[in-house]
Amino acid sequence: MSSQPPPSKRQKREEYRKANKEDGLRQLPKKKFYRQRAHANPFSDHQLTYPVSPDLMDWASHYPAYIAAATDQRDTKDSLEPDFRPLKKDVTVADIGCGFGGLLVALAPKLQDELLIGMEIRMQVAEFVQDRIKALRNRNSESSLYQNIACLRANAMKFLPNFFKKAQLQKVFLCFPDPHFKARKHKARIVSSTLNSEYAFVMKPGGIVYTITDVEDLHKWMVQHFDEHASFDRVSKQEEDGDECVNTMMVETEEGKKVGRNQGEKFVACFRRLEDPPWP
Repeated sequence: MSSQPPPSKRQKREEYRKANKEDGLRQLPKKKFYRQRAHANPFSDHQLTYPVSPDLMDWASHYPAYIAAATDQRDTKDSLEPDFRPLKKDVTVADIGCGFGGLLVALAPKLQDELLIGMEIRMQVAEFVQDRIKALRNRNSESSLYQNIACLRANAMKFLPNFFKKAQLQKVFLCFPDPHFKARKHKARIVSSTLNSEYAFVMKPGGIVYTITDVEDLHKWMVQHFDEHASFDRVSKQEEDGDECVNTMMVETEEGKKVGRNQGEKFVACFRRLEDPPWP
């Protein structure tokens, strides 16, 4: 008498997600059903969807509570997206490489007047964050809590200017990025001279880039590259200590919690976007 083989991990994962969706996504998702390798190659083709330009980005599907009234919506007759629905306000905070969304969820009530977006290249992890946000919204349906956060599967190293206009973002978080220890892999680090110019383009003057890592070599690399960039100036230690976003970043990300449990050291550096000099 033959017995049925035990279900595979993939089958268990699919069955769990199907049951969770049928339940209306009220239960918070479990990470074990969304596992994926720790890092992804940012230079690979990942079959990603991205807008041709920020003006054609459909933010409405991510922030339904912030869709502008019909009288406030722009004329879209010439748009490539005829069903385009603009928001009442722009996204102003980005968590690049948001992981499992711990920082997004923690910042949602602290930055209630801002729209926050998490950008994550790993498909399973991005789906976990999206399901987590849906569940939190459903469980807080009587309030507006968590309506101001969302997650995209995206490769910020390639397509950041496709999502954000010039001087749109007020805060950018780079939390525990892949250190890429080997010298030949340094070009894949999330901080570089080229990428810092893209951050400068999408950030408002006065905006802050927040960085944190438990790898001292990477910390020094990020500090060096931001210090060498004409559009950024390092924030003082006193100002860092008084910034609630820094305190939240230290303890609420999944990697930050793991480092804390292992009694590791965390290296923080923040950089302010400077005003552009006047044209001669």
